[in-house]
Amino acid sequence: MNRFFLAVLASALMLTTIVCVDSISAQSAADQTNVPPPTLKIGWMNVDQAIMTCDEGEKIYNDISKFRDSKQNERDVMLKELEDLRVRLEVQASKLTEDALMNLDIEARTKETNLQRFVEDTQREIDIRQQRMLRTISEKMGPVIEKVAIDKGLDAVMIFNPQRDAWINPALNVTEDIVKAYNQTYPAGGPIMPAAAKKP
Repeated sequence: MNRFFLAVLASALMLTTIVCVDSISAQSAADQTNVPPPTLKIGWMNVDQAIMTCDEGEKIYNDISKFRDSKQNERDVMLKELEDLRVRLEVQASKLTEDALMNLDIEARTKETNLQRFVEDTQREIDIRQQRMLRTISEKMGPVIEKVAIDKGLDAVMIFNPQRDAWINPALNVTEDIVKAYNQTYPAGGPIMPAAAKKP
């Protein structure tokens, strides 16, 4: 009888323990559902602004602008020569021999082709320099962004996209902080980026 009583008691205690554990688990799950998720601290940056306004970016961009201006002057000279030649063709067409007229026409076509190639080559060179600038500074800016994020206790730094983001709190914009940190890490005044190799 005593053994039977002890067995029943043990079973009752075990059942009570299981019920209590289930109740605690259920309560814990309920408590977890009521706990708000952790808040992430996110900063935003404008990549184009950071690259173009950092000291190194401004220096390289100024070099590209000077190159573009010099090529623009060369283009203007070539265009003026072509326009003068076309005027000669119109004005002197009736006074020139057939051979002379043909030679002027060939010269005009050659100048036009050279001008077109010059414009295309110049634009290609500018594109190469700009791409090199973006790639070089972007690669160097990665660790700087990470350092700024850690210093500010940020969980992430998102890229601002004007086509997607209508408005962002200016207090969350860390672009200027990144630019300042980049200037300290990579001061301008180093060697100028080499020009793209010219075609033979």
